[in-house]
Amino acid sequence: MRPTPKDWPRVSPALFYEDAQAAIDWLGRAFGLEPRLVVEGEGGTILHSELVLGEGVIMVGQVGQRPWCQSPRRMGGVNTQSIMVYVDDAIAHCQRARDAGATIATEPAVSDYGEEYWKDRSYEAVDPEGHHWWFCERLADATRPRAGGVRVKEHR
Repeated sequence: MRPTPKDWPRVSPALFYEDAQAAIDWLGRAFGLEPRLVVEGEGGTILHSELVLGEGVIMVGQVGQRPWCQSPRRMGGVNTQSIMVYVDDAIAHCQRARDAGATIATEPAVSDYGEEYWKDRSYEAVDPEGHHWWFCERLADATRPRAGGVRVKEHR
């Protein structure tokens, strides 16, 4: 693969909001995302923005630019994706999000996938327009290599 453009990760999601400027402000207060670029159109409409957290980039735009780019609020809460972000301290991050008015859909909890995989602490938050966000803190990496490739357990 060729290198990505300077300051861009390989994958960068885009989210659309009815009020993109309010979302940019809120995402900064609640989740710590910082705008590195905001392109305004007529009447203050946000045509494009780039928010960063560490090396990650999330683009935020205004609904109505393309008919298929909608906010979950406008679609009756329907959500076809969620964003997963690693943070240093999931408990403190959750409190910051809660204090900013995020709905905490799943309280911080530890998921331990065993010695062959990893252990994370994570929580799920919902922003004011209905986008779902997962914030994870890595607690332990694999301590034993996986034997024979990927293993899938059937759950009943």
